[in-house]
Amino acid sequence: MKFMSRRRLTALCLKETRQILRDPSSGIVAFALPMILLVIFGYGLNLDTTRLRMGLCNEDKGAAAESFTAKLTGSTYFEIVPGSRAELDTLLETGRIRGYAVLAQDFSRIIEEGRATAPIQVVTDGAEPNTANFIGAFMKNAWQEWRRTRARDLGHDTAMGVEIQVRYWYNPAAISRHYLIPGSITIIMTVIGAMLTSLVVAREWERGTMEALLASPVTKAELLLSKLIPYYVLGMISMSVVALCAVHIMGVPFRGSVGALLLVTTVFLLSMLGIGLLISSVMRNQFDSAQTTLNVAFLPAVMLSGAFFVISSMPAPLRALTFLLPPRYLVSALQTLFLAGDVWEILIPDILFLSATSVLFLTLTALKTRRRLDS
Repeated sequence: MKFMSRRRLTALCLKETRQILRDPSSGIVAFALPMILLVIFGYGLNLDTTRLRMGLCNEDKGAAAESFTAKLTGSTYFEIVPGSRAELDTLLETGRIRGYAVLAQDFSRIIEEGRATAPIQVVTDGAEPNTANFIGAFMKNAWQEWRRTRARDLGHDTAMGVEIQVRYWYNPAAISRHYLIPGSITIIMTVIGAMLTSLVVAREWERGTMEALLASPVTKAELLLSKLIPYYVLGMISMSVVALCAVHIMGVPFRGSVGALLLVTTVFLLSMLGIGLLISSVMRNQFDSAQTTLNVAFLPAVMLSGAFFVISSMPAPLRALTFLLPPRYLVSALQTLFLAGDVWEILIPDILFLSATSVLFLTLTALKTRRRLDS
């Protein structure tokens, strides 16, 4: 039985580190690509609805109609475009506005008569359902708020009315970037952990250096650790850089502890490193390894981790599949750490699952690795 030699392990780690430093693609994937993805997901992907162009056709020039028009014009969410029905129809068809409201000719008369409802027509672009729903909900809220304000100004009794006050916990400003950035970091860590290591063993086979390693006294444990340790360090450095950029440049709050972040990142990286090494050991070809990693790790992390798409809205079979994906648990852990803090009731199950997957994939990699040339 061969025992692990610290000297051989150190030499192998130095050899792998030099390989990383000499290979420009490693630096690009570890540092340049994360910054690009962070900017794209942080600024390019924005779920906040602000300054939508919305049309307004006021067919009634009465006092009530003018007051309600002023209410809509003063909104920070819309840029109001006045016009006739025909003009607004044309703008909606060409995509220059997302919807429009029509105040009918008898709007002010109905309001003055004290009726509970008034004829307001809202037309929206159904090609974008989320935007259409937002416009409809905004018009209802604007109408209710305007009625309450008008009743209070006229001295009417509004004690029986219900006033809803909304408070946003964990994300008081309701900025979507604060929610999306932790998911973006998960995608970045998946790329670094799985994509880079999926090429290292395959590269040894393609360049013919694996035969030299197998002919040396290097043990299987030393070989695997020499592939894990440098890329683990590279991943932790990348996480530090990305987290600092998210907090200090993009303004995302971080309410957890650094120790919890390092622990969560460690168990996730080990899981992804295990997946990458397993794929690399099986494929023995860099192109095949990269394609397999794209389909096995990257795409599921984007689509099924909950980083950008709500898991509860997915079909039941896909929801069940998400429980098997490590990125889902890192998304949960990072969103908790950034927005809520060290909520261990959430973090401990995530850490335990990621630890279990790390052991699983690293064990499978060790079983698949053979000290011989045949598969």
